[in-house]
Amino acid sequence: MKNDRRRAPKGGRPRPAKTTKPAQKGAQKPAAKRTPRPSPQPSPTPPIDETPRTFRLGVIPGATPGKWVDAWKERMPHVDIELVPISVAGQRPALDGLDAALVRLPLDDRDDLHVIPLYDEVPVVVASADSFLMATDRLTADDLADQVLLTPADDVLGPLDLPTRAPQFPTIATTADAVATAASGVGILVVPMSLARLHQRKDADYRPLLGGRTSTVALAWPREKTTPDVETFVGIVRGRTANSSR
Repeated sequence: MKNDRRRAPKGGRPRPAKTTKPAQKGAQKPAAKRTPRPSPQPSPTPPIDETPRTFRLGVIPGATPGKWVDAWKERMPHVDIELVPISVAGQRPALDGLDAALVRLPLDDRDDLHVIPLYDEVPVVVASADSFLMATDRLTADDLADQVLLTPADDVLGPLDLPTRAPQFPTIATTADAVATAASGVGILVVPMSLARLHQRKDADYRPLLGGRTSTVALAWPREKTTPDVETFVGIVRGRTANSSR
């Protein structure tokens, strides 16, 4: 029989048989395989309401919603859009009969309204086309010293704190009439630029007034009338595409 004992080296003891090392304490076990969770399925897109209807948008003088109206007609061809002219003085009560409106701030009694400021309009000085004030590209308050300041009844800027003087004749009824009066050389008029463009005449011109009071145009609508159509128009005004999330 063969001897199972390992042959000992010369002059030494027999070598012990090799044994398996025990697992070290704290050694990590192989990670268990996880079953992947199914990805959430997108909620179905609600069907488009193609019921014939009209979206009524109030528009103050000078506002130019053309690009938004074009986007609406492209995105909502099944819903007509009607532009309803409103005055700044009557813009708050007019909102009760509209889906939404482009208004001028400040807006009285707005607790039950949503209001989104859109942009600020630069004030300009309107005067006769041959006035010395039109010889420069822009004006300051000091340039208007001792000028007769026309303030029509439908003024939208309020007190301006300018070194001007009041006219010696009754208040002019409308901005259009005030522009015609300024064109005659009787005085000057300070209005938001859009109103100067709206009532532009060959015998009148305008220049920006540095440091003058701006006028903020905003989108407003009654809180209780926050319909899908209103939300669509808000998205258009804010530049969201048809595929953007609200």
